[in-house]
Amino acid sequence: MTGAPREEHDDDAPDIEAGRWLFAQSCTFLRGAVDMAGLPPGDIPEVAFAGRSNVGKSSLVNALTGRKTLARTSNTPGRTKELNFFLLGAEGRPAIMLADLPGYGYARETRTRVEQWTDLVMSYLRGRATLRRVLLLIDARHGLKANDAEVMSLLDEAAVSYQIVLTKIDKLKAGELEERLGAVRDGIRTHVAAHPRIIATSSETGAGIAELRAEIASLAAADTLRYKSPAN
Repeated sequence: MTGAPREEHDDDAPDIEAGRWLFAQSCTFLRGAVDMAGLPPGDIPEVAFAGRSNVGKSSLVNALTGRKTLARTSNTPGRTKELNFFLLGAEGRPAIMLADLPGYGYARETRTRVEQWTDLVMSYLRGRATLRRVLLLIDARHGLKANDAEVMSLLDEAAVSYQIVLTKIDKLKAGELEERLGAVRDGIRTHVAAHPRIIATSSETGAGIAELRAEIASLAAADTLRYKSPAN
């Protein structure tokens, strides 16, 4: 599979060139936080990546930034146990902060571990005034699972805007992606905080990466983006 289908909201899709420009800039690891006291200052727009353990979150962050080792990858689900923060933008003037949240849903997680994840992440989500959107990653092979729906309900409750990003679409057979997109659209229909546009991606083939970069650029601090759309 070499590309992702166009969504029904593409007339309103963000500027691809703005996304390309933004992600060509410096992206650096800022810090990891295991509790609220360790969070960096919330003084620029922020986008968070969330998803089940082993959904391909670190691989996607690396594909977006073009830096193979920026976010740690592992075959062991649940390895990331802290909130990791990255600054993206022109040198000395970051346009947006990226937050990589701990994965959820690993079968071997204890009830205590799940409660710790929920408490930390929900405290972060509720208390982060500069958080513009959560990108909720869903493995395209499996679609929405019960714990994804639980997280979506938590985000609805916290009134935090979130957007579904399908990962690993290269693993699907021909024709399966449209079916999966339809099922996910149906699954988010009743969730009040869900963004209507779904982005289908593959860290392996690069499908959907340009569209996701553009989406993130549309949420960045406009006065830090030197790139200007031809329409401006």
